[in-house]
Amino acid sequence: MHPMVNDDGTATASKGPEAASVRAAGDGKARTRPRGRPRSFDRETALEKALLAFWEHGYEATSVSDLTRVMDIGAPSLYAAFGDKRSLFEEVVRVYGTRYGSFTDRALAEEPTARAAVERTLREAATAYTEPGHPHGCLVVHAAANCSNLEVEQSLRDRRNANIAAFESRIRADVAAGVLPPATDAAALARHTGAMIQGMSQQARDGASREELEAVAEIALSIWPRTGTRTG
Repeated sequence: MHPMVNDDGTATASKGPEAASVRAAGDGKARTRPRGRPRSFDRETALEKALLAFWEHGYEATSVSDLTRVMDIGAPSLYAAFGDKRSLFEEVVRVYGTRYGSFTDRALAEEPTARAAVERTLREAATAYTEPGHPHGCLVVHAAANCSNLEVEQSLRDRRNANIAAFESRIRADVAAGVLPPATDAAALARHTGAMIQGMSQQARDGASREELEAVAEIALSIWPRTGTRTG
């Protein structure tokens, strides 16, 4: 069960409604205290709504007022439950990576060769970036657009570069194992893969279909070098 958070950012107590009474000054009659319990909200639901807002509009263009509106909470609740806008965004990126963007890590971990991992990544990107029910493209790519916050921009750049480095490592391993020719430029091939992923993200936001992106992936894979024996 997701934790419920009060509108002032505190956890919801498990007690029944308060009905404390106080004496009216001078008349001895009891009356109900006007202050009620703060409105509560589901933290995970609010976080998902923030994720979709950042995914759709990017970091810079999503204001705190935009966030409180889509999350249906007040600004004090946002700050108490998530910290400031940057802290909320950092949590959003972590959740996005687990919930929507983990296909690259899975492909690298599960496929036997670099080429197979890249092929799976590009095909799954074509699907993930065009799925209905959420914004198209990749949050880590799109959220950095027109971003003036240097720390946020660097954090997203580091994530993208980490993926390229992971591909390069797998490519170099295949070269050492004889799966790819000795003259293979591992760094360039890995960066080509990163460029394809980032380009497919933007194409998806521009309206490209899954089938169109899959066709692009086929062309990208056609340039991969092969040995005369084992292939990816």
